[in-house]
Amino acid sequence: MKIPRPDKESMALFRSLVPEDDRVTVRPMFGNISAFVNGNMFFGIFGDDSFLRLSEEDRIELLKNKGASMLEPMKGKPIKDYVVVPGTWRDRPETLSSWISKALEWSSMLPPKKTKK
Repeated sequence: MKIPRPDKESMALFRSLVPEDDRVTVRPMFGNISAFVNGNMFFGIFGDDSFLRLSEEDRIELLKNKGASMLEPMKGKPIKDYVVVPGTWRDRPETLSSWISKALEWSSMLPPKKTKK
């Protein structure tokens, strides 16, 4: 499987949108880059697509937007809780920031991931 790589603009957008919060860390994931809170991924990019981890209610709401879809790093195998935001939102950082805040809030309530030894 060939993993899509982000372009420079996608990387710059991601970095500009990562919340300034002491709980947030950024590290590689899926051959791309993602933001984590308490070890739980809540925001990332896969190729040029941005994705978020959301509550069921917020996932349903976001999926009503044209261009939104479940995150499927492997075709036919969506990852539960993660939604790709519409590509047209790249030009709407305020909208993206609002949804990223929801993702951070939701993911921060999840049990912390245990570190692998």
